[in-house]
Amino acid sequence: MKPLLPGVLALLGACATSQVFVPPDQASALQRSYTGEERFMRIAFYGTPFFGDSTKKLLSPVSPDQLRLLNNPDGSAVSPGPSERVFAPGTPVRILKVEFPTAYAMSERVLYTPRTLAWVYLDVAGAAKQSPPYVLVLRPGLKDENEVKTEVDRYLSKDDPKPMLEAFSEAVRAAIGEKKAIVDMPADALEMAWGYPERKKFELDGNVKQETWSYADGKRLAVLRDGRVTLLK
Repeated sequence: MKPLLPGVLALLGACATSQVFVPPDQASALQRSYTGEERFMRIAFYGTPFFGDSTKKLLSPVSPDQLRLLNNPDGSAVSPGPSERVFAPGTPVRILKVEFPTAYAMSERVLYTPRTLAWVYLDVAGAAKQSPPYVLVLRPGLKDENEVKTEVDRYLSKDDPKPMLEAFSEAVRAAIGEKKAIVDMPADALEMAWGYPERKKFELDGNVKQETWSYADGKRLAVLRDGRVTLLK
């Protein structure tokens, strides 16, 4: 069978609608500026397969059963595959490239992947030798270079978070390394372990500031009082 020509691929890709709206000139500038940049993981990540595409791996801030990047026809989430390992905060990475969902890019991506979103390809320190690159999938709705930079910075830090990690107790550091939360861990540690909550609810109980962090559509909750975890559900 003859390979499809780029023009045909672009037409096929056009059947999918990009969920990223960054102007082409800004996208090109971001691609140039990020390529080769050294960063550190700001939070702990799961490493998983990439939705059946064996040429890539996925970095996910949440467990595969709670990931909401793709839906089945019945509305249920598509799992990328089981967790293979956890990468701790501070793991060094090198950005190989940032790929935006142009019609051509989407046409080359495997069909049942989050192909309408922007992908950051990473060389991850400590990954298996000759491992495919890991991909960090950015959120939908990105509109300009500032939003892209903010999103990348949320997950990949220019500064090594090791000094912050070393300030935590041994029990807290161990929990973060396993993407687990424990009672009495500080808010910064919870964020490193569980990632960023979908919602935060703030209340005052007398003079005590209480926060409820909600994850996975409310299936996981952490209650914090004065910046420390007091209850996990």
